[in-house]
Amino acid sequence: MSQITRYILRQILVGTVVVSLALAFIVWLTQSLRFLQFIMSKGLSLATWLELTLLMMPTFMALILPIALFLVVLFVYHKLGQDRELVVVQAAGVSRTGLARPAIIAGIACMAVGYVLSLWGVPAATRAFKQLQWSIRNDVTQVLLREGSFNQLGKDLTVYVRDRDGSGDLLGLLVHDQRGEGTAVTMMAERGRIADNPGANDGTRIVLHNGNRQQIGADGALSVLYFDSYTIDLGDIGATESRWLANGERSTTELFALQPGDGFAAKDIRRMRAEAHHRLAGPLTAMGYTLVALTWLLTGAFDKRGATTRVIGAAATVAALETAMLGAMALVSGATLWAPLMYVLGLLPIAVGLYAVHGGRDKPAPIRPMATRAA
Repeated sequence: MSQITRYILRQILVGTVVVSLALAFIVWLTQSLRFLQFIMSKGLSLATWLELTLLMMPTFMALILPIALFLVVLFVYHKLGQDRELVVVQAAGVSRTGLARPAIIAGIACMAVGYVLSLWGVPAATRAFKQLQWSIRNDVTQVLLREGSFNQLGKDLTVYVRDRDGSGDLLGLLVHDQRGEGTAVTMMAERGRIADNPGANDGTRIVLHNGNRQQIGADGALSVLYFDSYTIDLGDIGATESRWLANGERSTTELFALQPGDGFAAKDIRRMRAEAHHRLAGPLTAMGYTLVALTWLLTGAFDKRGATTRVIGAAATVAALETAMLGAMALVSGATLWAPLMYVLGLLPIAVGLYAVHGGRDKPAPIRPMATRAA
């Protein structure tokens, strides 16, 4: 590897890492704010919130990496052109292919990382994220028993919880139970804990400690029972249905293997196929966008006056390709026969870019003379 290749490659790789982390942090910060409600309303620990938000990072990186690489390649080669370094290097005998080689190496590396994320990292992280989010939302101790309010658990059962401690114990409980025939029962306890009911199917119970049980008998007399431990059966209020797996959580093999006969509607199968094809075609954009930048900046004459136009043209091309890829995915969701279009959109910029960069003549690009002011 020549010195100029190492010089440019180092700038591209360092720049891509910095830009990717910066963009990922911005996106993570904006998205993680949505989950602050779990801390404020459900007493979620900071560690669990951090785990929940960090599980979104592989998805962000898979989307950000091709764009970050494109922006860095565009910046590096534009700067080299503005500083006349490209002209000097070509005049020293380095071909256009040699100039493009560092960006192509970086594109191949980012494309490989993209496939690792798309085929393994993103589905695994998405499944873990959805499972953790579902557990938080369906945890009976978090959802059904809120501190400082009277929680109506069914028609005839009310539970008040003053607070909860770090270990999950409920503090300052009041339970008003009208489910039994006859008079209502009121119980108060210093603390309690939610526990599974081993004697019922999907049942839940509260175990109360250090409290009393009050009941008015048929004769109107109040009876009070003091207890060290008392169990209240809540029935099946904590039971939840099994979680439906989204397409983003399923493995690529599963997305291709599932058929309508497996209990899925035809439209669901089409959406699964669209997701699977996007995982295979999406990482190609890392190389495609890189070659778009190289095509606009390395072909033609090096002219400072046209540099801005080239940058805008490259950005517009990438925006059009990204929009077309999203449109192709929508088409595949409606009809699987459109699947080859996604691969065409992924491979076409690569083919055109390689032809433009390597297929053209390798003589130094002409330098337009600067206009001289009339005497």
